[in-house]
Amino acid sequence: MPRMIVSIDSVVIKEVELTKERTTLGRRPYNDIVIDNLAISGEHAVIHMSGSDVEIEDLGSTNGTYVNAKAVKRQELRNGDIVEVGKYKIRFLQDAEGENFEKTMVFKPGMVPPLVPARPPATVAAAAPAPLSALIRVMSGAAAGREVALLKVVTTIGKPGVAVASITRRHQGYVLAHVEGPDMPLVNGAPIGEAPVPLKNGDRIALAGTEMQFEQS
Repeated sequence: MPRMIVSIDSVVIKEVELTKERTTLGRRPYNDIVIDNLAISGEHAVIHMSGSDVEIEDLGSTNGTYVNAKAVKRQELRNGDIVEVGKYKIRFLQDAEGENFEKTMVFKPGMVPPLVPARPPATVAAAAPAPLSALIRVMSGAAAGREVALLKVVTTIGKPGVAVASITRRHQGYVLAHVEGPDMPLVNGAPIGEAPVPLKNGDRIALAGTEMQFEQS
């Protein structure tokens, strides 16, 4: 299924499947693809889908819409094309092969995140080096004490429409980035700002009224 992969500074912050004939993109919260940044117009662009054909149309935005670094008013999208709006890059993919994303994990009062799956018993004596692994431990609210494993390349946390952040796995570690909402995530009591920040074992994250701890092994 066609999808758009949104990133900033090479950090993927969200993935949106194109399931409708008309998918809107902009800063306002009612858009299908919300990018909460002042460089993005309230109603910036729209993506039209007819069968296997996908086109993007700029809606008279202040800073324009670019496809493969070229300003466009309306342009057909091909697999792998890069759409640029402000400092954000949006990669268009016709299929999901090779991608590895996690759906948003939402922490709400009374809702319990999934437990970390149990590890299967070891069956091979000489195992390969363990891959990078980490988890988020919920420290407050009804789900306090629960653990959420960061199993995918990108995991988003928070409350959609209120405050959402992403945790992205890189070769050298994990980074936290603001996705949407007026309030920035806090790491050890300090707001992170617009740029992604690296996470260290034991860092405390506060987002949408929930406190969490990042743990990496």
